[in-house]
Amino acid sequence: MVKDYQIKNDLNHWTKIIQRLSDQTMPPEESEQPTQEIREEMIRSVNQSIQAVICDDGISPGRPVLRRLNRTEYANTVRDLLGIHVNAAHALPDDGAGGEGFDNASETLFISPIHAEKYLDAAREALSHALLDPSPRSRLLTSAPSESITPTTAAEQILRQFLPRAFRRPVTENEIAEYSGLFAVALAQEERFEPAITLVLEAAMTSPKFLFHLESPPASEEPAKLSSYEMANRISYFLWNSMPDQTLFDLANSNQLQNDTVLAEQVRRMLNSPINNGGLRRGAKVREFAASFTEQWLGTRALGREFEPAAPYASLYDSELEGGMKYEPIFFFEDLLSDNRSILNLIDSDFSYLNNRLARHYQVAGEFREQPKRIELPAESHRGGLLGMSAVLAVSSLPHRTSPVIRGKWILETLLGTPPPPPPPNVPDLDSDSNMVTAKSLRERLEAHRDNPNCSSCHASLDPLGFGLENYDVLGRWRSEENGNLIDATGSLPDGTKFDGVEELKQVLLERKDQFVRHLTTKMLGYALGRGLTAEDRCVVDEIAQKVRQDDYKMQTLVIEIVQSVPFRYKMGSDPNASVITTASAP
Repeated sequence: MVKDYQIKNDLNHWTKIIQRLSDQTMPPEESEQPTQEIREEMIRSVNQSIQAVICDDGISPGRPVLRRLNRTEYANTVRDLLGIHVNAAHALPDDGAGGEGFDNASETLFISPIHAEKYLDAAREALSHALLDPSPRSRLLTSAPSESITPTTAAEQILRQFLPRAFRRPVTENEIAEYSGLFAVALAQEERFEPAITLVLEAAMTSPKFLFHLESPPASEEPAKLSSYEMANRISYFLWNSMPDQTLFDLANSNQLQNDTVLAEQVRRMLNSPINNGGLRRGAKVREFAASFTEQWLGTRALGREFEPAAPYASLYDSELEGGMKYEPIFFFEDLLSDNRSILNLIDSDFSYLNNRLARHYQVAGEFREQPKRIELPAESHRGGLLGMSAVLAVSSLPHRTSPVIRGKWILETLLGTPPPPPPPNVPDLDSDSNMVTAKSLRERLEAHRDNPNCSSCHASLDPLGFGLENYDVLGRWRSEENGNLIDATGSLPDGTKFDGVEELKQVLLERKDQFVRHLTTKMLGYALGRGLTAEDRCVVDEIAQKVRQDDYKMQTLVIEIVQSVPFRYKMGSDPNASVITTASAP
């Protein structure tokens, strides 16, 4: 049996061993294979040791958050702060991915001189839009000089309304005095009230107190709960990518956001909240989360960016089709969130969201419009779940042809959380491998490619999964043949499980549903925390995934359990060796 000290000395190594044992890529196919009973006992033994090493002594939360608003968060925060429907972040630099692969990770959200200049320009542009529109203007300029109100008093009244919303917490009298003093200087220079107060509002919107997520360190060296306002911000930027609304501010003010029941109620409310005056369908505000999370998790943000189809597919690809492809997984994921559907719909479902162009692309009959709408999929549609969506199929293809290798890697990495190792150096790619000159079909070419011993170990796990999707072309259209050859969509897994086509492949994935749900939990927890996960976060992932499984895999259960988890609700003290939080002691 594996000893705990062996696990502790090389946790990452043993975690990878468990992954390889679970997906049966270890031992290698040519080696003597253990019985399934021995394999399961080994997995159980190592998991128990990992649990003992990193979980049984409690959970350490992460450090207090200090990170910049990313582009999406900035745009949405300005929208909700000023009440305008203008993308104030359009000129900001792109954000890189960090943590669990998302652009809200603290590891990458630093600030540079170019950011400072761009933020000033963005604030000026946004305020000019707001002050030209009567409704946002009345929200901003809540006071004005008159016979009974001095300019200084009017400015102070505006600041008392604006600064707590801009900084997303109560402000101190010193902060009011600081910005009132700036107003006095500006008024002396501008000699008019509105230009002076506008300059002060610009200053507030370029302050670190606006541009950053700021959480104060605990007063002691021990882990501590987030403050009520810090909690309001965490949950709001998790589910809305924007600042808290008045309801969250009110709950923070009354110190109710540490209550489990209140948190669960707020999650459900937030997953069904429309954007004010946006005229959008139910749940539209959470669409910001659905878009940001799914596009980065699935890789579909690459559509129209890194991925552009080449001949012979380029002529079939237009902006309306691209829009339908991009929005299908977003609206679908939003539906699961808002209506609390099963997470397993991501593997297979009987509905989706199509616009007119995408419906024609899929050859689905009915009345459609430019905006996607929910439809029940015909039994013969070959759609349902992520694997039938054109966005996924396109970004897991090459521009000029499908790639079972890339699609197989996408399934292993994105759905199951078991990415294959990188290819060895100096191995020829598929299109240049001389072994495949006489091969007719793509399948034959790949089989010839696997004759190279350096390629066979990885391709044995990648290609069979990808073959299950070969009935879809680069843009996700269904086909039964390619270049006059019938499509062979059969495949097998390292454990010997065989399947034929996408429907049977979905059943294979459903048999591994707990592995899928655990990986989704890992990705969503990393997104919610805005950082890479630690070894101890594994314990939290396991606990959440178990509760989701016990509640029939409901999507809202996943979100609620993340919001109620120790890493989400607590912050670490200054002493890295301080006490951890046991599950029993957490609220």
